[in-house]
Amino acid sequence: MATIHCDAKSKSEKLHRGQKGFTLIELLIVMIILGLLAALVGPKMFQKVGGSRQKAAKAQISLLGTALDAYRLDMGSYPSSQLGLDALRKNPGTEMWDGPYMPKEIPPDPWGHPYVYRAPGEHGDYDLLSLGADGQEGGEGENADVVSWN
Repeated sequence: MATIHCDAKSKSEKLHRGQKGFTLIELLIVMIILGLLAALVGPKMFQKVGGSRQKAAKAQISLLGTALDAYRLDMGSYPSSQLGLDALRKNPGTEMWDGPYMPKEIPPDPWGHPYVYRAPGEHGDYDLLSLGADGQEGGEGENADVVSWN
């Protein structure tokens, strides 16, 4: 039985000795196929990145809105535009302030721009918005504004 095992091993070694690897043409074909797949899948993935940034901005605006509501409960009104969102972290100089209302510093929007805060707002007691990827009001797609009143 031991000799049969050795014979099987020597046959498999003979089969593998003749193979040197992939040819250049085979490698090029695989690279072309991978390139085509990347060209087809890549744009779809980048669209999802833009959408996820907008969802993150909506979540951050909601969190900031909750902190602004807590500020209003203590202070009687929302912080003015001059005080801005910094009033959620730093006492504006009054005894009624019971903050900080945000556990960490006010984050920039997902594109790295500061949030725009206006009080009183045109759409309610305050307007809180992210200007999107382009950092300018208006726009479509990833450049569209993400707002607190929608």
